Amino acid sequence: MNIHEYQAKELFRKFGVAVPEGFVAANGAEAEAAATKLGTPVVVVKAQVHAGGRGKAGGVKVVKSPAAAREAADALIGKNLVTFQTDAKGQPVNKVYVESGVDIARELYLAITLDRGQGRLVLMASTEGGMEIEEVAHSHPEKIFRETIDPALGLMPYQAQNIAFALGLKGDEIKNAIKFMMNLAKAYTDLDCAMIEINPLVITGQGGVMALDGKVSFDDNALFRHKDIAELNDTTQSDSREVEAAKYDLNYVGLEGEIGCMVNGAGLAMATMDVIKFAGSEPANFLDVGGGADEEKVTAALKIILGDPQVKGVLINIFGGIMKCDIIANGIVAACKTVNLSVPMVVRLEGTNVELGNDILAKSGLPIITANSLADGAAKIVAAIK
Repeated sequence: MNIHEYQAKELFRKFGVAVPEGFVAANGAEAEAAATKLGTPVVVVKAQVHAGGRGKAGGVKVVKSPAAAREAADALIGKNLVTFQTDAKGQPVNKVYVESGVDIARELYLAITLDRGQGRLVLMASTEGGMEIEEVAHSHPEKIFRETIDPALGLMPYQAQNIAFALGLKGDEIKNAIKFMMNLAKAYTDLDCAMIEINPLVITGQGGVMALDGKVSFDDNALFRHKDIAELNDTTQSDSREVEAAKYDLNYVGLEGEIGCMVNGAGLAMATMDVIKFAGSEPANFLDVGGGADEEKVTAALKIILGDPQVKGVLINIFGGIMKCDIIANGIVAACKTVNLSVPMVVRLEGTNVELGNDILAKSGLPIITANSLADGAAKIVAAIK
């Protein structure tokens, strides 16, 4: 789960991670009032979207008066911002963050994330603040510094000091940077984050260390421990189908194709998508209903799939293990009657009680085509839509 910059900075403040003062605004008048309250000669108006690259896309405006802050906010709010991290439609801007200007001496990069190769957290930093870290990693990998965090010990002060030295910090900058990194690491672990990225991290003219930006994502599997964090989720920044799927514990990702897929198991879902492509078509989605699929879940999944106007046919590929094929078949029949099936559907069942499941489908009176293998199912649904 991702959150907005203004939400990330509010969390940073609670952990003693230094950030500039700022206020969120939902319209131009609120932005003008925020700029007036800040009282600094320069303020920055930032579009709040779940995507990077806002500056290059025109989503960050540096202004020198409250009236200009109002004008900048009005130009952003209510529009969609398209960046290199969004699709062609972009992300809706519902709010802006009005932040005080900062005396910037240097711009750096800092992040904490999970290194899956090591199975440990890694503190990463670079002197190339403000640049896309992927570009730095490709062109100047020697400019990225890393410290691996021992899960039993956490980030140690000497590791933060190593990063500070590698970044070329001096005097009070080193002391302030160590404190900043130690507090950030505590925020990461206490909040069960998946990633914290600060780009840029700035060194001020007075030697202070501040997060000028803040990108935070959380481990979805740990959100049950953080009800307050879960409430920060802005569903307007997500695909509405994915939001609906999450209500039923369905793993859904919308794609560009014409064959809607409903599968139990992530690996089987990936294989199903591959076979659809091999058969000459394209999957319209990834959808894993999980091992405990029941009638309610199957109905919800079908509604989401059929709600996509691109879908010309549906392929259901279920392996009945814990959940028997006859139970799945009854769920499919009930769901089809509920959603008023209007496109071809092919169902391939395999596993426990598969014969009984296929018999239920055959006697349902519904135009359901059965298949005896995944390849057979993919070939039949592609033929049916053509």
